[in-house]
Amino acid sequence: MTKLEISLDIIVHATEDLEKFLKSFEEMFGLKEEDFIISNVEGHFENPITIIRAKLTKKSANQFLEEFLKKLSVNQKEEIRQEIEERTENSTLHIRFDKQEFIEGRIDFLEKEAIKLKIQTPIYNKKDTVKVFSKILENVN
Repeated sequence: MTKLEISLDIIVHATEDLEKFLKSFEEMFGLKEEDFIISNVEGHFENPITIIRAKLTKKSANQFLEEFLKKLSVNQKEEIRQEIEERTENSTLHIRFDKQEFIEGRIDFLEKEAIKLKIQTPIYNKKDTVKVFSKILENVN
């Protein structure tokens, strides 16, 4: 089993419902509210913002990734494989997906106003990045 660490970061604006995000994470991935660190901050215009973060390691990271990949279409998996180099920085694969689609139970890639997913694994030689992440994506299916 490959050593994995999964990070999730979500910015929830005052117009969005935090409970819907937590419910979707539980329904889709089995993550509970206590798996997240929830912080309330103030935005640039003094608007309330909630930041929810999770850091998963070992078995929980592998289980999350397995469930995440099951929810992707063949085309979405291929898109990630084709973009591994562009999506990777310092042994971390970055994937962003739409918050509104997620609340509806779907995964749809989106760069802005997105849920940020980071998949980290040790890569000791940068030229192995594509090979290492391709193997991870294949083995978790």
